[in-house]
Amino acid sequence: MGLRGIADGAVVVLGGRSEIGLEVARRLAPGRVVVLAARRSGELVEESAAIAAAGARAVHAVEFDADDTASHPALLEKIATEYGGIDVAVVAFGVLGDQARAERDPAHAIAVVHTDYVAQISVLTILANLLRAQGSGQIVVFSSFAGARVRRANYVYGSAKAGLDGFASGLADALHGSGVHLLLLRCGFVIGRMTEGMESAPMSSTPDQVADAVVRGLRRGAGRVWVPGILRPFIFAIRLLPQPIWRRMPR
Repeated sequence: MGLRGIADGAVVVLGGRSEIGLEVARRLAPGRVVVLAARRSGELVEESAAIAAAGARAVHAVEFDADDTASHPALLEKIATEYGGIDVAVVAFGVLGDQARAERDPAHAIAVVHTDYVAQISVLTILANLLRAQGSGQIVVFSSFAGARVRRANYVYGSAKAGLDGFASGLADALHGSGVHLLLLRCGFVIGRMTEGMESAPMSSTPDQVADAVVRGLRRGAGRVWVPGILRPFIFAIRLLPQPIWRRMPR
């Protein structure tokens, strides 16, 4: 085992441009093979260089389209075969979408849910089967405060995250005893490219803070981590709010 309980093998980031995913990879990089999977993978030069500078034994950029679910099995099987298995898989892709547009345009609503829920189910199911077969591995999944109780202000994105949270929770139970561990992050508002231009919400975090929480969670074999930690009691409290009050809650 490597970094205090985290296996020394390949780290795969699905969503190789994700700020959080890259920060996790940078922390896990020393001595490991890191695979960054994203669309336009040939453009991941700066990202690959940053991971190499963090001490990775090798960095590989591979083409990955989250929305092309038919391509997922072959890609993930190829990665596992070429790099001797997958020890840590970080599922870091996703979109916020445009809530106002999604309310008018069902195609946009479906596109958001496809990326944030359907595509996630695809890769998580494949990863679970691959890691079960090798008898080990860790999977990192990012849920959101938005899915804890879905708000009128972002109910399309929030509903996808609520579904993902439920799926990941059930998958974690299904993996119990298999040697495979799933870490579910429940994050509040994260300040970064994805939320650029939006007003920061209370209890916000940065990609650095989320990545630190991921590594701590992997080290201690945690099942669920709230970022920031105060979200855990806060989520319990918001579920008790009367619906007329909750309906007026902002993003």
